[in-house]
Amino acid sequence: MNTHTLALPDIVQRPAPRRRKPVRRPPIRELLGFSVLLAVMATAYVSSRAPEPPAEVAAETETVVRIDEYIAAAAERHGVPEELVIAIIAVESRFDTRAVSRRGARGLMQLMPSTAAALGVRDPFDPEENIDGGVREVRRLMNRFGAHNLPLVLAAYNAGENAVIQHGGVPPYR
Repeated sequence: MNTHTLALPDIVQRPAPRRRKPVRRPPIRELLGFSVLLAVMATAYVSSRAPEPPAEVAAETETVVRIDEYIAAAAERHGVPEELVIAIIAVESRFDTRAVSRRGARGLMQLMPSTAAALGVRDPFDPEENIDGGVREVRRLMNRFGAHNLPLVLAAYNAGENAVIQHGGVPPYR
C-alpha cells in the first residue's frame, strides 16, 4: 500500500480558526470610580433612612422622658394616681413646660404665682418643681374634699377651692 498524501482540492478550504472575543477588562480607574460612587450612594441612602434628629428634638425627647419620671416619682411620693396627674397636665398645659395662661398660671400644672409661692415652687417653669408642687396641691385638695370626690378636687384645682366652697360644689364655670 502506497501512502500518498492527499491534497485537498482548491475548492475546499480549511475553516479559519475561531477567534475568541477578547475579554474586556475595565480600567482600574473605572472600577475605583464605580466603587466610590457606590459607597457615596449607600451612605446617602442609609443616612436618609435614619436621620439624626435635630438637637431641639433630642432635647425635647429627653425632657419628655424626664417629665414621665417626674410624674411617676411625685405621684408615688404623694399618693396620687399617676393617670390623674397626666390628665391634669394634658388639660392644663398640653405638656408645654413654658405654658402661661391668660390669668398668669404657669408651667405644666398651671400653678398660679401665689399657689406656687405657697408650695415653695421657686421656678414654675422647672418641670420637676412644677409637677411636685402641683401634685402636692392635688393631694391637699383630695384630703380636703375627699379622695373619692374627684369632680370637686378637680374643680378646686382648676377654679380654686374658694369657688367650690362658695358654690357648694362644682362652680358653673367652663
